Amino acid sequence: MPKEIELPEGFVPPEIPDPPATPRDSATVMLVRDGARGLEVFLIRRVAGMAFAGGMTAFPGGSVDLRDADASVAWHGPEAGWWGERFGVAPGMARALVCAAVRETFEESGVLLAGPDAESVVSDTLPYAGARQALVDREVSLAGFLADAGLVLRADLLRPWANWVTPVAERRRFDTRFFLAAVPSGQRADGATSEAADVAWCGPTEALDDWKQGRRGLLPPTWTTLAELEDCGSVAAAMTAERAISKQMPRVIREGGVLRLVVNGDPDYDRAADHLDPGPDDRLEPR
Repeated sequence: MPKEIELPEGFVPPEIPDPPATPRDSATVMLVRDGARGLEVFLIRRVAGMAFAGGMTAFPGGSVDLRDADASVAWHGPEAGWWGERFGVAPGMARALVCAAVRETFEESGVLLAGPDAESVVSDTLPYAGARQALVDREVSLAGFLADAGLVLRADLLRPWANWVTPVAERRRFDTRFFLAAVPSGQRADGATSEAADVAWCGPTEALDDWKQGRRGLLPPTWTTLAELEDCGSVAAAMTAERAISKQMPRVIREGGVLRLVVNGDPDYDRAADHLDPGPDDRLEPR
């Protein structure tokens, strides 16, 4: 994790929550495609006023909804137990995470990882625009939408990638499982969501260069996954990459008047507390 990554203003509250907030289970999906210069990833710049990570660049994703655990969902691909082994959770939670990944991707990008049967994928999502909004408004569940539309969730189009947990110093915490998926042929990702200030397809190197130049804000998990994708070069290489997933639980450390995160394996990780203990003339906010 480069030392240049500093936590944004207000990321850490003036007073550390005691007890810490319980992380909410969530899923995020790195949508990728092969562009003229290699692998590209779909990025969303979050609306500045959002309560969590406002103004930051991220991937489509969000919290698990209770209805994401509906076991009646039509499903093709690795079973829930397989996903549970990869992410270290029970099969029921694994099913909910996969459903949340598919639902949030559809809501926030318009890309639908589903098809009429186990051998096909929707090529045009425009007929499902009404269902997309109904999902956003929580008027329908993913399982209900797929059943009404005669579609099957294509879990085989997803790959498990990583698992990050928000530090205990943050008021809003998430236990986020990262997935990888290639955009199905014929579909296009869009920015038709109230959570996006703008969207773009970028090569990982381009996105990291934008961060270096101050044109994008990246939280450590996003920076790390972009750096990992940078090593892949193509969708095929990314989708077949061997991934050993361990839960990353960053800690906050103060250095030179600013705050940054350190992750498992960082030389400073063991000496970084799960909370900060500021002196009488010190502050928790980055300077």
